[in-house]
Amino acid sequence: MEWLYNLVTLLVQNVFGLDIRSQVGGSIHFFIYDVIKIFILLTVLIFMISYIQSFFPPERTKKILERFKGISANILAALLGTVTPFCSCSSIPLFIGFTNAGLPIGVTFSFLISSPLVDLASIILLASIFNWKIAIAYVIMGLVLAVVGGTIISKLNLEEYVEPFVHSNKMLEMEQEELTTSDRIEFAKYQVMEIVKKVWLYILIGVGIGAAIHNFIPEAVISAVLGQDKWYSVLVATLVGIPMYADIFGTLPIAEALVLKGAGLGTALSFMMGVTALSLPSMILLKKVVKTKLLAIFVGIVTIGIIICGYAFNAFSYLLM
Repeated sequence: MEWLYNLVTLLVQNVFGLDIRSQVGGSIHFFIYDVIKIFILLTVLIFMISYIQSFFPPERTKKILERFKGISANILAALLGTVTPFCSCSSIPLFIGFTNAGLPIGVTFSFLISSPLVDLASIILLASIFNWKIAIAYVIMGLVLAVVGGTIISKLNLEEYVEPFVHSNKMLEMEQEELTTSDRIEFAKYQVMEIVKKVWLYILIGVGIGAAIHNFIPEAVISAVLGQDKWYSVLVATLVGIPMYADIFGTLPIAEALVLKGAGLGTALSFMMGVTALSLPSMILLKKVVKTKLLAIFVGIVTIGIIICGYAFNAFSYLLM
């Protein structure tokens, strides 16, 4: 969006009277440009993708997954997670619904890992901030993590660690009403409004943090703590990200600023993955339907997977940048 970058440059220089090479001017430029860019892309992408998502309501998703067994079910669950409109905090109704449909818990967890981690809209935004090679590599890593994580949980036979009420709380199966094109357009508009209302604050906070990192924190400081050559940088970024709660759209500007300031690509992406896949609120919700041992195993598998992904991105970033 070079046209937008130049327009914001004119605004900052001619209206605010600031040099974009200064700390204040650069921060204001970063903030205005990224906020407008993200909201433009988000609105257009959410509308388009929500139209696609209207073909995959929970009932239809369950029926599709019921036809597959073994690792093929985990792969399909991970793929469906990329086109279904569920965030990590949807874990309770999804877990109950999928478990009652007779799906193995490993398949359900493949879906729960993939759905918040590999979202179609965020993939395109990731490509706009970095490039398509990084976006595609991120998708592959996220899907592999979802499939492997779900498969391991399936092999460990942890069904006994699901709370008993989940199995006994049978949900009423509703006949899925066929939507018209007009209905799908209305659904897409509704999704745009609902998602923007949910994420706008996180976007502003995320861009604000990104602007501060980009213009006020010296590159030497970022490199000293999160530089690609620091063996502990991915560990620190992942563990810092896990307790937070933010949408992936709010973490992208932070990841962008970290990379521009010298942090490793894998370090920045592992922070983003930790925030979106293992946010504290979603883990608290998930604890209501699974016992502590299963939750701990799930968090452990995903955390280790994110750390491995982070080190892999750092090791091969020269092929992607």
